[in-house]
Amino acid sequence: MAVVVGYDESPGADAALATAITIASRFGEVLVLVYGAGPPGGLGEEAGPHRDALREIGRTALSHAVERAHAAGVDTQIELVDAKPAQAMLEVGDKHDATVLVVGTAGESPLKGAMLGSTPHKLLHLSTRPVLCVPFADAG
Repeated sequence: MAVVVGYDESPGADAALATAITIASRFGEVLVLVYGAGPPGGLGEEAGPHRDALREIGRTALSHAVERAHAAGVDTQIELVDAKPAQAMLEVGDKHDATVLVVGTAGESPLKGAMLGSTPHKLLHLSTRPVLCVPFADAG
């Protein structure tokens, strides 16, 4: 069993990471950090370089998340997946038999999330596992 969290260094992802670290620590589960590096569709021959850039950004983001988790005494695994974020989290959740999928929100309205297809919205509707959406509280 594992706690799976999507992480991309955004403020919402930072809030989700903090919550996921707490859950993994409290229940003694491994924390699986996921970055979906799937490029947007329609890029043609530019898809390869775009995916490579996304993978590099993902490696950097995940290394920062690993540092935070290890500082809290939580064991981690990383998954850099060539899929869009929601699909990446679903795949990794199944692979690691996740107890919960943890994702941050960006403070968008439910209507905007439904219309634009936000990652939390997709997970809530597609996952067969519990999904914890952690709100990002803008301090500004």
